[in-house]
Amino acid sequence: MTLYALIRQKLVLEPAALWGSLAGLVMFFAFYNFSRSLRSGSISTNAPIFRLSFTLTAALAIWLLNEPLTLTKLAGLGFAFVAVLALAGGPQQGARSASSYGSLTRVLLATAAAGIGNLLYKVGLLAGATPETLLATQAWVFCALATLFVWFTDGRIKPPAAGFRHGALAGATLLLGFLALLNGLAVGPASVLVPVAQLGFVFTAVLGRVLFAEALSWRKRGGLVVAAAAMVTLAFS
Repeated sequence: MTLYALIRQKLVLEPAALWGSLAGLVMFFAFYNFSRSLRSGSISTNAPIFRLSFTLTAALAIWLLNEPLTLTKLAGLGFAFVAVLALAGGPQQGARSASSYGSLTRVLLATAAAGIGNLLYKVGLLAGATPETLLATQAWVFCALATLFVWFTDGRIKPPAAGFRHGALAGATLLLGFLALLNGLAVGPASVLVPVAQLGFVFTAVLGRVLFAEALSWRKRGGLVVAAAAMVTLAFS
């Protein structure tokens, strides 16, 4: 990201760039808790809940940035909350285990943090930072925190081959996604663009079903349909 920003001559280190650093701190907390939630939780449930962080971003953008609240946008947010309830709840066989509750707690914390982090991008852009600068300063903080965290918890930095392979691919994919999102936010409202950008969680849930044979009850399927309806509604608001 730093090399890309330098090549584009878009790396401008001014006070507005600090919003990217703050976003890196918040998003590290979000992604760490999300990844930890997957140890005992289902990706077809946790990924949709995590991606519905856009509801908080939209609400904060409307409240703090004075973005318009229309009936269509309100309907979309309403659909999103219904989807969260459908995806997070539902009857289970037997009592929930402590690990299941721990997974849900972590993914909810991650969702709240991601919602705030996405808003910080828009605030930084409004303050005058370029998308490339925000992503570069975010990466500096995020990567430094991740490296230090591994060093202090494991006492060494020796990622397994599988972890590096998948982590590197995820990093490259997220880089492209964040870059596209921030360039969109530079000219459009956060309360619309951030929700639309989260549509990928439906695809993630389907892959969880196909690749890992995760259970996808009718309640969860209904939640995914409602979530997709929420984002389509917001896209046209």
